[in-house]
Amino acid sequence: MKKRLKILLYLFKHMKKLDKYILKQVIEMFIMGVLVFTSIIFASDTFITLIKQISMYGIPFKIAFLIIILHLPSVFVMTIPMGVLLATVMTLNGLSLSSEITVMRACGIGINRIAKPIFIFAIIMACLSFLVNETIVPVMTKQSTDLALYAFSKKNIPEGKENFTFKEVKDDGMLKRLFYVADCKEGILHNITVLDASKNGTIQILQAREGETAEEGWKFKKGAIYTVTNNGKALDTTLFDDTTVKFGMDLSDEMNRNLANEHNFIQLLKFLAKSDTPDRRELSISLFDKIALPLTTVVLVLIGVPLAITPPRVRYNRGFLFSILIIFAYYLIRALSISFGEAGSLPVALAAFMPDIILTIIGVGLYYRKVYTIC
Repeated sequence: MKKRLKILLYLFKHMKKLDKYILKQVIEMFIMGVLVFTSIIFASDTFITLIKQISMYGIPFKIAFLIIILHLPSVFVMTIPMGVLLATVMTLNGLSLSSEITVMRACGIGINRIAKPIFIFAIIMACLSFLVNETIVPVMTKQSTDLALYAFSKKNIPEGKENFTFKEVKDDGMLKRLFYVADCKEGILHNITVLDASKNGTIQILQAREGETAEEGWKFKKGAIYTVTNNGKALDTTLFDDTTVKFGMDLSDEMNRNLANEHNFIQLLKFLAKSDTPDRRELSISLFDKIALPLTTVVLVLIGVPLAITPPRVRYNRGFLFSILIIFAYYLIRALSISFGEAGSLPVALAAFMPDIILTIIGVGLYYRKVYTIC
């Protein structure tokens, strides 16, 4: 303890070295925090999506995994504020528990000076988050969407395999389509049977001698389509020499779902100015969120600094618990404000910035109180 106090007294004479001393610990905790939170998101939501793509849509594991990897930059943008908050709270809480904060304040160094390098670091990370979200995320998301659409259109047909089947299921787990193929040689399917139960009340049975997959749909040659009711009553029979059927999900819906992430701020702003899309409110919220999310990095530090500096009577590290609670509160407010914004109960700009506004008000109050209170 005495040795550490001597080091601090030396650092007080060289303030730039004090900044390095604090920043070194912040950066170490930040790297750990980003890795932890990214791993949690990747291992939960990401792998659920991976399993769903493989089981419901027949996407090969390698392609599905590559799609997930391409989404990592967008996950990284989400975890930067979490990592900065964890680094802030854990670092200052550790300094507070070891009485280093008390010694600094006794030597005339206030909370503002102690927190200065952390705020600078937070601003740099906020700029980095905005830069990644504006440059890398749109490119990666577009590649991920293109790869997904290609995989959906190809349906993972195994070359050279004989007598194989695969199926699609609905969201409720019921059968949507069942495919049977006698064999596949050089990309051409032979003796195909498709049982399509996607429409309520009727079932379509398609049989064809040959077929192949393409981006515009499945192309069949020399076959027939039989339409029957669920109780087995025949409704219609159609013979064909050539036909194209678009199975699976609506590709345009999939493209629109990632539209906000595929465009940077300026591109999305121009798109909204020219387009009259029905998803205008959702896209407008996403537009403002491209600014609000990076700002969250600084806002979380504002509220994290006063909570991390504990009174002398507290002798345990509560930094991690504080970090989890603050993150939970932020994303709860964020989910509610975006939901209200999409429903039209809040203006789109207010819906995007509401979490930052609320936490800023709380943070300013706590920070002001901590600055003028002796720990």
